Amino acid sequence: MTSILTNASAMTALKNLNMTNDKLATTQARISTGLRVAEASDNSAYWSIATQMRSDNKALSTVQDALGMGAAKVDVAYTGMTSAIEVVDEIKSKLVAAREAGVDRSKIQDEIGELQTQLVSISSSSSFVGENWLSVDSAAAGFNATKSVVASFTRASDGSVSIGTISINTSSTILFDSAADAAGPAGVGVIDAFRDTTGAIIAGQNAPTATDFALSTMDISALTNSTADLTTLEQHISRADAALSEMTTAAGSLGAAKKSISMQNEFVSNLMDAMSRGVGQLVDADMNAESTRLQALQVQQQLGIQALSIANQSSSTILSLFR
Repeated sequence: MTSILTNASAMTALKNLNMTNDKLATTQARISTGLRVAEASDNSAYWSIATQMRSDNKALSTVQDALGMGAAKVDVAYTGMTSAIEVVDEIKSKLVAAREAGVDRSKIQDEIGELQTQLVSISSSSSFVGENWLSVDSAAAGFNATKSVVASFTRASDGSVSIGTISINTSSTILFDSAADAAGPAGVGVIDAFRDTTGAIIAGQNAPTATDFALSTMDISALTNSTADLTTLEQHISRADAALSEMTTAAGSLGAAKKSISMQNEFVSNLMDAMSRGVGQLVDADMNAESTRLQALQVQQQLGIQALSIANQSSSTILSLFR
């Protein structure tokens, strides 16, 4: 039946054209955003997972920044320690030279005094963002020799999150401790600690004996060639050698911590890349497929417009019946 009130062909053509326009709008949105799941309405499950993973990835980016700062702190302490090792090594050489009879020990002491001052300078300047692991005050409120570096952000299967850290014990890296006299054996540094005749740090820092000396304050200018003074000089050499050994061990620990942080930083970077790839698999649009789909839909749109135009013209043939 031909009707001037209801054009079924035009209605069908319009419906198909509207469907094509909707698909075309969706494809154009995917091409412009690069996402096939841009909103929760596109795919609520994938959108929820992607949103959570993006948030976790942002937290991992902060972890990476924390690892970078931790690496910088360790690097500053390691640089200071290696420089201090060179100075103590030089002091040891000066002491060995002073053991020779006939040398002017007062002049050697002048050189040692400069090296002792340099040790103080190296320790006090080895600071990063207000943290110094070589020169401390162990009696200060809140002091903790164990330093923590944020190293990971983990989400468990039940959705709970936790923060992992790398702990670094800086007890062995302390060269100067301003609280050494007040805090006793718990507050001594490698350089300013009193050592006995064998070079070992003595247990009671508050009451050193006449034969106990600290590397930072020892003075050989008054020593003579007497047997007792030469023995004292040899004890000073033992003290310097013991301090050098302790500093070398501390530098090794800092080097190991630096390597550990570097490896963790690399892992976090790779993990962030993997998570980004995972999010991409869920929500990114396949641009090759979308571009092909766009061209097909554009052709369908043009054909739909043509079909609607033909359907609309069919009713005009009714006029010929009344001529």
